[in-house]
Amino acid sequence: MELSKLRRLKIINLSDNQFGGSIPPSLGDLRGLRVLDLEGNRLSGAIPTSIFNISSLERLILASNSLSGSLPDDICNQFRKIEVLKVSHNDLGGPIPSLLGRCGNLQNLSFSHNWFTGDIPVEIGNLKMLRRLSMWHIGLSGVIPPVIFNISTLRMVYLSENRLLGILPHDLCSHAWELQELYLDENQLHGGIPVRIGDCTNLQIASLSSNRFSGSIPATIGNCSVLRELYLDNNNLTGSVPDTFGNLQMLQRLDIGGNSNLVVDPSFLTSLTSCKSLESLEITETSFEGALPPSMGNLSSSLQYFLVFNCKIQGNIPGELGNLSNIVEIDLSSNRLTGSIPRNIHKLKKLQALSLNHNELHGVIPNQLCELPSLFGLNLEDNNFSGQIPECFPNVTSLREVYLGFNMLSSVIPSSFWDLTYLLDFSLARNNLIGSISPRLGNFKDLISMDLSGNQLSGDIPASIGGLTNIQNLSLALNNFQGPIPEAIGNLVSLEFLDLSANNLTGIIPKTMESLRYLKQLNVSQNGLWGEIPNGGPFANMSSESFLLNPDLCGLPKFGVQQCTQGHNKHFDKLLIAVVVSIVLSLAIVAFTLTVMLRRRKKSSEERNKVKEELLASLTWRRISLLELQRATDGFDDCNLLGKGSFGRVYKGVLADDTNVAIKVFNELEGEADGNDTECEVLRNLRHRNLIKIISTCYTTGFKALVLEFMPNGSLHKWLYSHNYFLDIFKRLDILIDVASALEYLHQGYSIPVVHCDLKPSNVLLDGDLVAHLADFGISKFIGSGDSMTQTLTLATIGYMAPEFGMDGIVSTKSDVYSFGILVMEVFTRRNPTEESFQEGMSMKQWVTTLVPEGVTKYADANLLNCNSNRDFKSRESCISSIMKLALECCADTPRDRLAINDVLANLRKIKSQLQQDLCRRA
Repeated sequence: MELSKLRRLKIINLSDNQFGGSIPPSLGDLRGLRVLDLEGNRLSGAIPTSIFNISSLERLILASNSLSGSLPDDICNQFRKIEVLKVSHNDLGGPIPSLLGRCGNLQNLSFSHNWFTGDIPVEIGNLKMLRRLSMWHIGLSGVIPPVIFNISTLRMVYLSENRLLGILPHDLCSHAWELQELYLDENQLHGGIPVRIGDCTNLQIASLSSNRFSGSIPATIGNCSVLRELYLDNNNLTGSVPDTFGNLQMLQRLDIGGNSNLVVDPSFLTSLTSCKSLESLEITETSFEGALPPSMGNLSSSLQYFLVFNCKIQGNIPGELGNLSNIVEIDLSSNRLTGSIPRNIHKLKKLQALSLNHNELHGVIPNQLCELPSLFGLNLEDNNFSGQIPECFPNVTSLREVYLGFNMLSSVIPSSFWDLTYLLDFSLARNNLIGSISPRLGNFKDLISMDLSGNQLSGDIPASIGGLTNIQNLSLALNNFQGPIPEAIGNLVSLEFLDLSANNLTGIIPKTMESLRYLKQLNVSQNGLWGEIPNGGPFANMSSESFLLNPDLCGLPKFGVQQCTQGHNKHFDKLLIAVVVSIVLSLAIVAFTLTVMLRRRKKSSEERNKVKEELLASLTWRRISLLELQRATDGFDDCNLLGKGSFGRVYKGVLADDTNVAIKVFNELEGEADGNDTECEVLRNLRHRNLIKIISTCYTTGFKALVLEFMPNGSLHKWLYSHNYFLDIFKRLDILIDVASALEYLHQGYSIPVVHCDLKPSNVLLDGDLVAHLADFGISKFIGSGDSMTQTLTLATIGYMAPEFGMDGIVSTKSDVYSFGILVMEVFTRRNPTEESFQEGMSMKQWVTTLVPEGVTKYADANLLNCNSNRDFKSRESCISSIMKLALECCADTPRDRLAINDVLANLRKIKSQLQQDLCRRA
């Protein structure tokens, strides 16, 4: 039915769908419309001005789309009845309309997460019915108009993450006495916290962190009797923390950390024992006077987080710590604690993270730590612990991170330690450990980092070290290891940092190490290595510092060693013996492998399924704690939401080591497990610069998440359809070459071909250098050896699917090629194949096919043809014409008529090279 016939329509609610394209201007004809809710779609383009002429509209909700452009300054000329205006999480820009004050009925105003500029209009103070003001992370500057706090109905103010200046009104709640939530964190506000903040008797949440507030914390804050959350961290506060916090009976979260001159008296902790709802307490990086009082054992039984690091705390850890039965994380690191770990720590059955590093603790590491069934991370580094490593650690099956370095531990590494095969990271560095490394080390399949440096370990480096296929950082430096560097070290495909320096290693540097494509730092100095230094792979970027004090090494001059000559045969006999032995062993392995392959050939399908199951099983051990994800995302706060869809939500997070990550939280819906597991399996086992990198996983009951490499420039979709971004012709070519390279690896560079199945701009993410990374493998498929296609009931995005995929569910690598062809068309036409005009009998492919004979100007993105000369125009025209011809070849109706992806990639590179030559000749 035509929109013009829907005059009586009052409500349109199409939220949380996957609608693309632009908002139809004809919606402005619905003069009786009261509610328009299009939140959570993929809409782009500007908001039609006709929408703002619907005088009957009471609720306009356009949040969480990709809308661009600006808002009209006279937005309220017709919007006299508007009560809710939500345009948050878009790409809107320009100044905030100064005439917003005329929307007299406005109660909820939400502009957060856009790109607005300038100051907060003073006229907002005229909105006498306003209850919620949300301008979080939109680039505001200037001061907060005091008149805003004259609005008596105001309950929620969200102005975080801007560049706001000035001070807070001294009578903050004299008029805004209903104020419940105040978020002003991450601005540049200064001055003191108003003494009359105690007048805010309805205040429940106050976030003033990461500003420049100075002076003392007012004791009157104890009058805010319903306060649940208070954040004053990372300011310049001074003086003593008042004991009146004990009056806040409903207080759940308190953070006063990051104020280095703020004095915390032990009596302050005693006063907090009255706060029976307290769940999180952070007083990090303050000046704590004295020792932790025994009264801390009387803190709330609800307390989960106790973070008091870098506070100069002295004395022992009170045994009363064991009374905090629901504690999840304890961080007392970087203090001056002495004594030993309390024996009754075993009572903390819910403890997941214990950090006591950088103190002066001594004694043995107690076996009671092995009675903590939920312990994920244990950090005891840089203390004075002595004795042996507890043999009972394998009893803690949740343990993933163990840091015992820089202590005085002695004896051998217990045999039981090598049963901790589920570890992700461990360090035993700088102790007095002796003995050798167990061959069982190779069973640590999920290990990412291992540091055994600075001990007295000896023996050979076991060849089983080649099983650490996920390890990124490995240090065995400053020990007494001997023998050769194992050839198997070339299997460490994820390795980025390797330090084998200051040992007694002999033999050659294995040429297999040339395959370590991600290796950035190598140190084999101070050993007895000989022979030629490899110069391929990562060695091309190495310098002399990597090879110092190995007098019998030779190679290129940049390595700082002598040049290899024919007479450089000091160890020729040894090398010859090693080569002969290697050949014999290789032949034996080949013979054995052939025998096994012949025996298993009839059962290849079953074996492949078994391998996949084993991969998924091992993946469950590669996880990060839910605790760390919650801390990284501020409790999965919407301010960190990057996007959402049918699979779940994606958040930006910052891990404890300041690493920015994207956290993909899956919906726990029936039937989704297979897709989630497929994505985990693909990302877990494939490595390519143009594939999104998985950092870790988190699987707990009712919760599944992937921790992925963060892409600061968002998606290709955003760059194509936002007016704030632009990709020139070369950058668009580079991105397509990146995507094609990723597909070539998926289709031809892995043992089992993988079909992505859902190729589109929103699944192409861009890093800081605008290098493309293919993401979202939730419906991807494996194609077994000997097969060319498979069948599935899972559907991809309409508009990008190959015909055989959409009609029959048949999937092959050629299905991806078809989708890639549509992607190429979209990138160079800036037309979305899912938009409304392509859903009425005309597809993207048909549209391009029809217009190609008429010339490039009929279909290409006009921005790509803007140039300074007619000669440049001809070069660009020829380039785009070649690209569209290639795209149409990718989109042939039948799979057998489509190009293979390696041919597509080669053609793209030729097209780019030809454009460069043409422009250079004509320059």
